[in-house]
Amino acid sequence: MIQPEFILTPFFLDQSLLELQALANSGWVINKPQLPDGEPQSRMSVLHEALARKVEKSIREGKLPVSIAGDCVTSIGVTAGLQRAGLDPLLIWFDAHGDFNTWDTTPSGFLGGMPLAMLAGLGEQTMPRAVNLQPLSQDKIILTDGRDLDPGEMELVASSGVNHLIDPKSLYEYEFPDLPVYIHFDVDIINPLDAPGMSYTATGGPRASELGDIFRFLAQTLRIVAISLSSWNPELDTDGETKKTSMNLLQVLLSERSKEI
Repeated sequence: MIQPEFILTPFFLDQSLLELQALANSGWVINKPQLPDGEPQSRMSVLHEALARKVEKSIREGKLPVSIAGDCVTSIGVTAGLQRAGLDPLLIWFDAHGDFNTWDTTPSGFLGGMPLAMLAGLGEQTMPRAVNLQPLSQDKIILTDGRDLDPGEMELVASSGVNHLIDPKSLYEYEFPDLPVYIHFDVDIINPLDAPGMSYTATGGPRASELGDIFRFLAQTLRIVAISLSSWNPELDTDGETKKTSMNLLQVLLSERSKEI
């Protein structure tokens, strides 16, 4: 079985998240370059470039990169790293939200609500261009759950080529192409009854046990070449249960893998 390599980016967007750095174990790679002064996108692009290099190196060394960060935008760095290593993966995006806003649809202007649209070549492209990322074919993107979408975002998802599986259990019946797979796991997809320590809680969603069964199925069925996890809010996880639940689910993806790259 291919050895996972954990790459921890202890930031939320361009702000250091010291509480997340405490997650690192011996042997983890820490992605913490010195960020320049300036506007957030330039600062974040420094993080993404450093992450892309680490992901590419991990792939070329025959490892499975596992990126952990405080936000979903770091998926830009992961995807760029995969492309640099010659991989054009199917992306499965687990998230309570769509992260599919553009400047035309966003009600808040929050960059953290835009990364999946960026990966699909829509809307804001400053950060993808900074790491020379080529947009993913929209038919190679699966958004699953996405139960909390903004109105304009919902319309954009529906009109795109992205496959939106509202019920994650639909993945059991999905006809997957024969492609390497990159799984992005925003832990706020977990029903808040099981993982309440989130900054952007969305009611409902799959229970942790249901998601574990889905992850087990995917790990045993697909050729997973990269995983990224967008974390809980450490300040809100006062009892540590959200961290425990999230990391246990990540471990299911890692321990159940049966296919090699």
